[in-house]
Amino acid sequence: MSFLQFPHRRLPARCTSAGGSVLLVMLLVVLMQIVGVPLASAHMATQAQNSASHTANTFPFNVGSTDVQRLRNVIHNSQLAPTVKVLATSPAFIDQFPLVPSGIKALFPNATGLVTVVRGNRDDSTSDTVTLDVQNMPPNITFTIFLIELANKPFGNVEYVADLTTRGDGSGETIFRLISFLAFAMDARNPGTSVDGEGLTSGINLEHLGMWFSSLQDAQKVLNNDTLTGTIFDGGNPPLHAGPQAMTDGQTAPVL
Repeated sequence: MSFLQFPHRRLPARCTSAGGSVLLVMLLVVLMQIVGVPLASAHMATQAQNSASHTANTFPFNVGSTDVQRLRNVIHNSQLAPTVKVLATSPAFIDQFPLVPSGIKALFPNATGLVTVVRGNRDDSTSDTVTLDVQNMPPNITFTIFLIELANKPFGNVEYVADLTTRGDGSGETIFRLISFLAFAMDARNPGTSVDGEGLTSGINLEHLGMWFSSLQDAQKVLNNDTLTGTIFDGGNPPLHAGPQAMTDGQTAPVL
């Protein structure tokens, strides 16, 4: 790299203080314009190019054309609930649907939830990335998240998948990875069959999502109801220490 060279001259006495500082600033500005800015721009361009290349090489949510077409057929045939929005982006395929208040509706009617499922890369994994974002919920409360056979009571077969704890303003989010579009449950002694987007499948499909109070005591306090009884919708001991359902997708047709 070559540098600009300026002739060495003795500055007059009047330039050795404020005038010298002004001249120094001017020289620095010239140097920055001639040398610094192009270098910075080139560096940022290189960073952007490297970042784009890294994203293209490592983006985990690639789906094949066959898989995308199958999901489009499911939508076209009205096999998903009307609340579901499917964003067919490249290289990702994104399924999105809202949650609505159930057990908390009377006291938190404005509670909202949005579930976003990014289809996993079927070349090396069947897991999907699920993001659940909630607003206007009971503050500072932990909820459990289940994939469920039926959106509302009696719920049917279920699978415990994650927790979410709200902040003081009632907002919260959680991100987890699992098989969502093909999730199912069964008793291997009597597996049975059911139908999903791929046709006849084993067991019972889990095509809905709900949230429960992780603690019965939290539910009783938040909902001002000491008569609430425990449910099985949390892990650990005792088996009935969870509270009632708080949020659900509320649909009859599948959302997953």
